[in-house]
Amino acid sequence: MASTPTTSTTSNPSRTDGTPDARLDLVVLDMAGTTVADGGLVEEAFSAAARHLGVQPGTTEHSAQLDYVRATMGESKISVFRHLFGDEEKARQANRAFEEAYGALVEGGRVAPLPGAREAVERLTAEGRTVVLTTGFARTTQDAILAALGWQDLVPLTLCPAHAGGRGRPYPDMVLAAFLRTGAVDDVRRMVVAGDTSYDMLSGVRSGAGIVAGVLTGAHDKDQLARNGATHVLASVAELPDLIARAEA
Repeated sequence: MASTPTTSTTSNPSRTDGTPDARLDLVVLDMAGTTVADGGLVEEAFSAAARHLGVQPGTTEHSAQLDYVRATMGESKISVFRHLFGDEEKARQANRAFEEAYGALVEGGRVAPLPGAREAVERLTAEGRTVVLTTGFARTTQDAILAALGWQDLVPLTLCPAHAGGRGRPYPDMVLAAFLRTGAVDDVRRMVVAGDTSYDMLSGVRSGAGIVAGVLTGAHDKDQLARNGATHVLASVAELPDLIARAEA
């Protein structure tokens, strides 16, 4: 993706109280769309799940549901299915079908690291920062993605909604779980959150993170990210280490 200028919606987001900046030592990154390219697998897997419940592609109902899926990218998938199908058992059936379909696509080699993503994580780690990867998928799907990429040992902690009491984005629970589990920082303002969706931004803002960076490699555009609280909008996560370095300068 061609680089675009970094856009900041605040002058110094990590300087909220007039005191010198502390190090930003906890970095919480989304996976699909932020560090991982999945080529639209969410929509393919959703269509498989919808068919499982009798909703056929090409119908008005399917189109409306797909629009909702696109609008809520980043949210816990079971929450999306609860909204779409109402009934808890139907939602669970759809979620199981979705995870199975997505997992099969992942195992078929349909995922890859976004350019510069691994290098960014490795640089942040080399600088002494703790990096955590998060997702709205179930744990089995997250593990399948990590295995497909060879990222099982890339970071010390990976989280899904089940690790945060079952609540995914836009709640701040996964970010705060990273804060509590790692003990990497003593102030939420020393956290950095990055993602490609509006829900990633809301989650970061609600957690109190000092930097909430949107990236343009996934679901939502610059206006959507900024409207939902992004302190910065980047062309990709590859730009994040330099942004953090500038914030600490």
